[in-house]
Amino acid sequence: MKRLLVAAAFAALAGPAAAQPASPSPTPDYTKAETWLCLPGRADACSADQTATVVAADGTLTREAFAGPDAAAPIDCFYVYPTVSTDPTGNSDMTANAPENYVIAQQFARFSSVCRPFAPLYRQVTLTALRAFMTGQPIAADRAMAYNDVRDAWRHYLAKHNNGRGVVLVGHSQGAGILTALLAAEIEGKPEHARLVSALVLGSNVAVPRGQKVGGHFRATPLCERADQTGCVVAYVSFRDAIAPPANARFGTVQTNQAIPLPPGDMAAACVNPAGLLAGAAEAPLHAYLGSGNSMIVGALAPPAWAIGKTVDTPFVSAPGLLTAKCVSTPTHTYLSVHTDAIAADARTDTVPGDVVVGGQVQADWGLHLIDVNLAMGDLVALVKRQGAAYVARR
Repeated sequence: MKRLLVAAAFAALAGPAAAQPASPSPTPDYTKAETWLCLPGRADACSADQTATVVAADGTLTREAFAGPDAAAPIDCFYVYPTVSTDPTGNSDMTANAPENYVIAQQFARFSSVCRPFAPLYRQVTLTALRAFMTGQPIAADRAMAYNDVRDAWRHYLAKHNNGRGVVLVGHSQGAGILTALLAAEIEGKPEHARLVSALVLGSNVAVPRGQKVGGHFRATPLCERADQTGCVVAYVSFRDAIAPPANARFGTVQTNQAIPLPPGDMAAACVNPAGLLAGAAEAPLHAYLGSGNSMIVGALAPPAWAIGKTVDTPFVSAPGLLTAKCVSTPTHTYLSVHTDAIAADARTDTVPGDVVVGGQVQADWGLHLIDVNLAMGDLVALVKRQGAAYVARR
């Protein structure tokens, strides 16, 4: 059950919630450094080791060092993490534990090479609340509390840190849902909208009118169509090409219980392939950085045999050419379809861990939600670098 509850979309908790649940922490004060997981220029969660082992098709291992944060990065990144808190209450406290730090290492620290990193702690809806919700015994969990914390952190960032710089929003699952609401309510139609380099809202159901690039959740922020485009959105959910989303899949579809009201019309979930933007093609190889021994964003798993007879001793693994992806649409779902190039003569693993497994059974409705970000991490970082350069050039 633990793996099933590792991450969940913000919209999965969009049903009725009890008002004013017991909060383990007072309203956070974002003027205090301890309320941030990442701030520029300090040793914190964004200093996590990002060293990777590149595994070639013939099994050759090459160690890839990480250059580290770029103190002169021309733009900022503002990150909101997914559902990872194991606190026993419906909303988390403001103490950073192992899960919050681990997810930074998996999903955000690598961005510090191209942008100044900002990542607030917030009183998110916890795994405990998600477990209770999914087992039919809901406990008090305040989604508005989580959103309001991030909103307050964003306002503090704008007032004290932004100084007119371009900024990329980065979020996954619950974090992406919160950023979707923040972009719609706090950024669109305001002067800071001009500072939006892009929004990477991953592993969540961003609605757009079917066949169009803008509308739905965002009135004035289109989906990205080019690698040098700014002021646009990258959104996708991922599934294996061999395990397409079933009818009950919670990701890749526009659900009726959206936390953000939608205009009338035929809506579909957005899908933008970041690797495709860089390659200028619909289908392209993914530059993945997968956890070498912990392929999920929380929780340890037995490490796979990344290469026959070889041992990987770095935190991350990259396997060029092993994965490719393209966006696929069905009448009910739109998603990033991920293909593993399993070749008998290839010395590498023939499958990448990432499925939600319960009782030995793959939960097809979750897809590859647990590694949505890792699958395209190299592409996302490269895309932000391109977008940041284009933003600065145009300013």
